[in-house]
Amino acid sequence: MPEVMFAGPDGRLEGRYHHSSEPNAPLALVLHPHPLHGGTMNNRITYTMYRSFEKMGFSVMRYNSRGVGRSQGRYDGGIGEISDAAAALDWMQMVNPNSTELWISGYSFGAFVGMQLLMRRPEISGWISVAPPANDYDFGFLAPCPCSGLMIAGGRDEMAPEPGIRKLVDKLNTQKNVTVDYRIFEDADHIFAKQADRVAEALEDHVNTMRGRKALALAAD
Repeated sequence: MPEVMFAGPDGRLEGRYHHSSEPNAPLALVLHPHPLHGGTMNNRITYTMYRSFEKMGFSVMRYNSRGVGRSQGRYDGGIGEISDAAAALDWMQMVNPNSTELWISGYSFGAFVGMQLLMRRPEISGWISVAPPANDYDFGFLAPCPCSGLMIAGGRDEMAPEPGIRKLVDKLNTQKNVTVDYRIFEDADHIFAKQADRVAEALEDHVNTMRGRKALALAAD
């Protein structure tokens, strides 16, 4: 997984990028938890999601947002971090100009940033949100949500309580042409310390299912 440095809006950003051997492979961008609470691209769940996309044949990147690791700049309350995510996406699309499929995947604060990016980039095909902080951030911007995705909550998560995430899921599921695949890991807290493998299995199951449905729809046309 080669290290990459690319231009961000507030200086250079550090990432890890896997380039698929498959021609015109789908793309995935993975976003880490809150930088002020120790979140980096090497977070276990972030790394797990990265490897899952790699396993499925994606070209995939994870990166450190501004002020984290060797990335330049300083934390910007979420606004600048959304711009960092857009810059990472721009870099991947520049390297893969013929890719026609793009997924966004985030954990905790990274889930909030990822969903913000979703609203700004209509080319995104699907999304994964693990422990989105629905009680701490207003997700009302998802109106309407552009596409369906997977949301994972921990039943023992005190930082992103499951009832708050369920309310968000219920709201999204009322929108036309949007279905949230909602999975609760009853024994998981916010760290998902013993559930990394289950996160990987859920992600791969959801992505493969959605891609299979899309392929069937295209074949029917």
